[in-house]
Amino acid sequence: MRDSFNEINITPLTDIFLVLLIIMMVIAPMLDQQGLNLAVPEVVNQEQISKDTKIMNVVITENNQVIWDGQNIETANLEQFFTEHNKDYPDGLLIQADDDSEHGTIVKVMDSARNTGITSISLSRG
Repeated sequence: MRDSFNEINITPLTDIFLVLLIIMMVIAPMLDQQGLNLAVPEVVNQEQISKDTKIMNVVITENNQVIWDGQNIETANLEQFFTEHNKDYPDGLLIQADDDSEHGTIVKVMDSARNTGITSISLSRG
């Protein structure tokens, strides 16, 4: 007759758990990814802005045209434009984007401004 099976061998189970633990210990430090450093903007009323601030005001229309002081700026020439006018507006950039404008155009304007050294960028619905 056959002997009955009275005990469960847990050695293979513990081996599997130890291997999974080692894998998790190796992978866990790699999961620590850097995120974006975002500064949360403060709400500023129009009355709080002094008259002597020099902020460059760029408008993005619903047709994704970038307009500054009544003239249309080609998106390919944005970095050159910001480089030329950065000295005249030391207080930063205000982007007034239409609700129907594309996100890509806004990001392109922000990236071009940041690449030319403008660090204070504000976004407004216009």
